[in-house]
Amino acid sequence: MLSPERLALPDYEYLAQRHVLTYMEDAVCQLLENKEDISQYGIARFFTEYFNSVCQGTHILFREFSFIQATPHNRASFLRAFWRCFRTVGKNGDLLTMREYHCLLQLLCPDFPLELTQKAARIVLMDDAMDCLMSFSDFLFAFQIQFYYSEFLESVAAIYQDLLSGKNPNTVIVPTSSSGQHRQRPTSGEASMLEGVEAPLFYQCLENLCDRHKYSCPPPALVKEVLSNVQRLTFYGFLVALSKHHGINQALGALPDKGDLMHDPALDEELERLLAQIPGLVNSVTAGPEASCLPARTPPRVGSPWRPLHHARKVDAESDGSTEETDESET
Repeated sequence: MLSPERLALPDYEYLAQRHVLTYMEDAVCQLLENKEDISQYGIARFFTEYFNSVCQGTHILFREFSFIQATPHNRASFLRAFWRCFRTVGKNGDLLTMREYHCLLQLLCPDFPLELTQKAARIVLMDDAMDCLMSFSDFLFAFQIQFYYSEFLESVAAIYQDLLSGKNPNTVIVPTSSSGQHRQRPTSGEASMLEGVEAPLFYQCLENLCDRHKYSCPPPALVKEVLSNVQRLTFYGFLVALSKHHGINQALGALPDKGDLMHDPALDEELERLLAQIPGLVNSVTAGPEASCLPARTPPRVGSPWRPLHHARKVDAESDGSTEETDESET
């Protein structure tokens, strides 16, 4: 049965909204690149497995960054894969640096840009040095906002800068490589930047912006809710509020609530089943004090159908030996 959304849209608009052409083009490219292997199984089976992987969200594993960010579904799938593969970092209470989180991202996407990881870390660290340690949950929710809404945040940053300089907030902002989040952070002596901008005026500008970014911005009602609680705010204060907002996380739908972040019963059950098939491994795992954490340190690597996995990387499953326990911190 067709959904109300499907019935309300013409065919071409519905296909464009779901980015069907993007997946068809990618499937055909993979078909041509691997036609000798695929000929043994048949084209029909290839397309079935390809679109099954799209539905399951595994199609983005080990793919190039341009494909990972190509559609909202790809971005949500990548966020979910990153969480599931590396949630043991949070379960163990480990704190990592920005560079270390970037290495984890590159295990799933070899050409993942460092700049995007730096922007996500800045939401957590604010004025602290970029080599400071961060908890997994803090980084993950900040990364979710920065990665999924990256184009929207570029425009928000440009609007924020213009409001600080007293420009007309109704002017259409077109961010460039030298604007927005690419601009240098202010020094401590710039009082106007530290004070931020008026929240009501900021929201008026963002309301118009949300109308232009229909598929890549937080729900306007939730943005209004975030801004209604303060009189003035800074740009990074706004990003922190977005990353911590329960409703925005639910609307995006890629990650569980923070309280459930370390729980994934389906994956745990599958890992236990796989470990049980390896002779001699179960006893050594159950005998150790960190038995419950070991399986998630070696996540299964499942590539897209027929896609050769270039730039393969091995995940180091060895612990750093630290016995220090840390609590998840709120930034």
